[in-house]
Amino acid sequence: MSFLPNLRDRLKELNEIGIALSQQRDINSLLETILEAAKRITHADAGTLYLYEPAQQVLHFEILRNDSLNIAMGGTSGAPITFYPVHLYDEAGRPNHAMVVSHSALTGETVNIPDAYAAAGYDFSGTQKFDRKTGYRSQSFLAVPMRNHEREVIGVLQLINAQDRDSKEIVPFSVDDQQLLESLASQAAIALTNRRLIEQMEELFESFIKLINTALDDKSAYTGGHCERVPVLTMLLADAVNRTTQGPLKDFVMTDKDRYELKIAGLLHDCGKITTPVHVVDKSTKLHTLLDRIELVDARFEVLKRDSEIAMLREIIRDRATEPAARAEHEARIRQLDDDREFLRYCNIGSEAMPVEEQQRVRQIGAYRWRNTCGVETDFLSVDELENLTIRSGTLTAGEREIINHHIVVTIKMLEALPWPKHLKNVPEYAGGHHERMDGKGYPRGLRREQMSVQARVMGIADIFEALTAKDRPYKKGKTLTESLTILGKFKLNGHVDPDLFDIFIREKVYLDYARQFLAEEQIDDVDLSKIPGVNLDS
Repeated sequence: MSFLPNLRDRLKELNEIGIALSQQRDINSLLETILEAAKRITHADAGTLYLYEPAQQVLHFEILRNDSLNIAMGGTSGAPITFYPVHLYDEAGRPNHAMVVSHSALTGETVNIPDAYAAAGYDFSGTQKFDRKTGYRSQSFLAVPMRNHEREVIGVLQLINAQDRDSKEIVPFSVDDQQLLESLASQAAIALTNRRLIEQMEELFESFIKLINTALDDKSAYTGGHCERVPVLTMLLADAVNRTTQGPLKDFVMTDKDRYELKIAGLLHDCGKITTPVHVVDKSTKLHTLLDRIELVDARFEVLKRDSEIAMLREIIRDRATEPAARAEHEARIRQLDDDREFLRYCNIGSEAMPVEEQQRVRQIGAYRWRNTCGVETDFLSVDELENLTIRSGTLTAGEREIINHHIVVTIKMLEALPWPKHLKNVPEYAGGHHERMDGKGYPRGLRREQMSVQARVMGIADIFEALTAKDRPYKKGKTLTESLTILGKFKLNGHVDPDLFDIFIREKVYLDYARQFLAEEQIDDVDLSKIPGVNLDS
């Protein structure tokens, strides 16, 4: 331990401590820095830092250090503090002035005691009990309140046993010690308050993001789930890239600030969907809008069946001799119509790829004639119904896909309109690039791989894999790991996703870490990587 020979050097030390406090981001590390600095400038053997909890009106032990006994609790020590908090008021509401730290917190005054065993007016029974148990001798005490910019007490610094710098004997805390500690306590309170305000602002900001995602969730349950899962998978893959020691991305490094920036981007990557019509987002069948229009088609089949029955009866009335043939023809017609109705119901469900033959049959059925509610003879299926029922893949028409795709344009527009601070300036780029492709065929900007950050490319893979495995989509079941990795591997080979990130995704088994958190048991099958396209088992 270094000794400071004079007051000038101690003031210099105090100034350096103030600079260090202003740069500390982690609360626990900040509190630990405050106490260690206090002990150092006063040459104290032990000390405790308490924080005030207004709701409970108590002082909580946050950091405890004792050099002679080699005790370190709280902070980064990893050892929890087992002492009860100090109450500022008793059960009757009377202020607790018996304890040094509670008196200091209640009055806002510094308490400097040369010898606890000889002090009057304070209860040191707990201290004496501790001394008997440990063999320690608690002697000089210095308790200083920590006040924020509004002059409110937010905590107390208590130091024990000042040591003479030459003889190392226990001595009272000097007037200089007291003034230095009061100055340090003031700086520490400001640094702590600033750090808390920053954390509160970050919490408020993230709460607003969650508010947007809650609105999306309320609008569409599957979209809300997607907004929750993609950030998790994004960070799993980003962390895997960060720790990789081989391949083209071995030098990629993320700091805590970088991780936070990517996390925020992940949470906001689909915020533009708040403008997407819910009947498009939740389109579970090809004919679904606000309701599934297949029911209207069913009603038309009943009209055709009724028309067939009327035609049969008219033929029989006209000529009784034709009854057997008429009934046979009617029954065949009914069977055909029932078969056509079941076929259209089947076609109404989205699929990976609708065969051309099935699309043609839909058009043939669509050409049937019927009289609508206005008595006008028209085609059985409208142009819009034909377009929807012949969708080749999924449940969305080309126009609806454009509406869905427009969400990323809205996302970018929303995010670029915000005044991002320096440490979050890349959020729009990260969030806005998850639908781009490595070959430049993505949207909305048609960026190529070299035009995108690693983080944006990471989010692209996360978005795709989440969509493949999602089990809460209204139009499909979640795919198994093997099915999803097979598709993702093909995407690597055709220039859709980043090949280096895909290799890390496989090598670090990111897909399995994600699956254990979010996939159903039946989706987590045994993956044979030798059969997955694009997998390099030697990488």
